[in-house]
Amino acid sequence: MRRLLTFSIALALLLASGCRESRVVLGDERLDEYLPLLEGKRVAILSNQSGIVGDVVDGKPLRVEVNETSVDEPFIPFGSERLGPHLLDVLLEKGVDVTAVFSPEHGFRGLADPGELVGDDRDARTGVPVISLYKGGEMVIPPEVIDSFDVLVADIQDVGLRYYTYHITLQDAMAICAENGKEVVVLDCPNPNGFYVEGYILEKRYYSGIGTIPVPTVHGMTLGELALMMNGEGWLRDGLKCDLKVIPCLGYTHGILYSLILPPSPNLKTMRSVYLYSTTCLFAGTVVSEGRGTSFPFEVYGHPDMTGQPFCFTPESIPGATRPRFLGRECHGKDLRLLPLDTLLNLGIDFRPVIESYRNLGLGDSFFGINDLDDHFEALTGTRKVREAIENAGEDISAEALSASLKAGWKDEVEAFKALRKKYLLYDE
Repeated sequence: MRRLLTFSIALALLLASGCRESRVVLGDERLDEYLPLLEGKRVAILSNQSGIVGDVVDGKPLRVEVNETSVDEPFIPFGSERLGPHLLDVLLEKGVDVTAVFSPEHGFRGLADPGELVGDDRDARTGVPVISLYKGGEMVIPPEVIDSFDVLVADIQDVGLRYYTYHITLQDAMAICAENGKEVVVLDCPNPNGFYVEGYILEKRYYSGIGTIPVPTVHGMTLGELALMMNGEGWLRDGLKCDLKVIPCLGYTHGILYSLILPPSPNLKTMRSVYLYSTTCLFAGTVVSEGRGTSFPFEVYGHPDMTGQPFCFTPESIPGATRPRFLGRECHGKDLRLLPLDTLLNLGIDFRPVIESYRNLGLGDSFFGINDLDDHFEALTGTRKVREAIENAGEDISAEALSASLKAGWKDEVEAFKALRKKYLLYDE
């Protein structure tokens, strides 16, 4: 309730001050701040479909506060005529010499499946080469591409979770820039999950392609703040440090409930899915479907053999989820689209769905075995503690009590992390 009360006060102050004056100005809108940094230099861009300058819709820059209506409203699809210009188009129009575009997981257009290896291409509209940085294994940028730019400009919407891979791509790109004497400029944008910090710190033995830095599951930092932290704490490869500049947002604080306008990745389709992601993405490390292959991924969960659940869905092959788990099979489970906004915003990481599913299916340790990745669940939770607690808890311990106990277990390390990150925060908490 304390978190919700803070939000209510922040929203009241916002409405009192007037929406026009207090809207968030994104880093990519502040051309006067970063165009001088690019003058006379060759520029590469790290971006995807989210790099719309200023979150412009229908010709109007938005300052969007989430509410009961917007939480379930589908994001505007990339390519819609309602959207404003992309950073690539803006820079070219301003005469900037853009020599390459780098794309993260899901590709420049944000349509590829999770984990799908995306090849290099050219942007159909501008002809600028598009180099995929998500090809599996260690990031490698061809020498001729590295030689083609002086400054890397990053403009990409993150959602503030450790296993969301965009910051990992930025981390690797920053290391390559450090090795080759390239500058890095991050155009910052709000973190839609920036209002809280939760989860276990990722243990080094569980580092993987979805986790490379010792932060909680939900770190509560913008991509710009996280870039400063990765650089300052020596988290780039081999302890490298790059020449880094962050262009902050204006009018943003971590207490603002900032609603996105575009899907940051193909299976986050609404703000509800963004808020539930810290809970339902845990199913990616189990045998349970998190709803990929439907119009509401990460808002539901289920399994063909789950019993006593009236809600059902059938995954299909669709863009962004062409090979979903349980393709064409009816799954039984729960629909989290029914949660009211105040419950949703206070939910945080909730282990109850995983605990209840584990007990319902009765599969034992094989509940966590998926795609031959025995530690995938640990790569998500950051620790073995969660799996062990679920497997060892007696049936007399309720799912609610067990979830609360697990959440209490990270208190000290979260507080230590919050103290560490203070020197990198650009915005008030």
